[in-house]
Amino acid sequence: MQTIPQSALVIVDVQYDFMPGGPLECVEADDIIAPLNLLLAKRQFTKVVITQDWHPHHHISFASRHPGAEPFDFIEVNGLQQVVWPDHCIQGSPGAEMHRDVNWPTIDLKVRLGTDPQIDAYSAFRDLPSKDERCHSTGLANWLRSHNITDVYLCGLTRDVSLLWSAEDAVELGFRTHFLWDITRPITFESDPAVRQRLTELGVIIHEQPVTVENGHWTLPPLKLLASDQTG
Repeated sequence: MQTIPQSALVIVDVQYDFMPGGPLECVEADDIIAPLNLLLAKRQFTKVVITQDWHPHHHISFASRHPGAEPFDFIEVNGLQQVVWPDHCIQGSPGAEMHRDVNWPTIDLKVRLGTDPQIDAYSAFRDLPSKDERCHSTGLANWLRSHNITDVYLCGLTRDVSLLWSAEDAVELGFRTHFLWDITRPITFESDPAVRQRLTELGVIIHEQPVTVENGHWTLPPLKLLASDQTG
């Protein structure tokens, strides 16, 4: 299988608390496991990065931290309007673990998100800004540049929050950004039209690779390399 030059696969938050039955479940989230394993088995990427939501107890993004707030309410946090969530991905909890059914390869970098109890993080690249518009980098962009990565391929959870924010930041930071649509799932499918529109506006390359079953085996078509990706 041909390796895509100067590429990084960034797998976002494939953790149990985002799976069906979890406190912040994504619809049909367990359906991404088989195609993700197929993708990893192809070893098409120069580097593989994973992110892990990793919140302390009583994180500021939890509705339980704010009297009177319910999960998914919009309230003011750090001077800005923000969604508050069910408690999820608490450090050291089973729900924060990476999914054990994924055949994780040798990971080149793990980025933990939301570790500051007072600041939330959606994107793989940075924390959410506060009222003064300051935000802290996760260091991912500099790491990718240090390894001469030009193309970022995003998959995982959640399509309508963490992956969308990561795509926006990747584009702003100058990476050619790819979105592996069928290896993502949202909190709600109702958000899909808006997500597609935003990705299109950004110039993100959306790859749609429906998984099929042939002779009892899952199959995933290879990523189509763009002309500028071809080696030789």
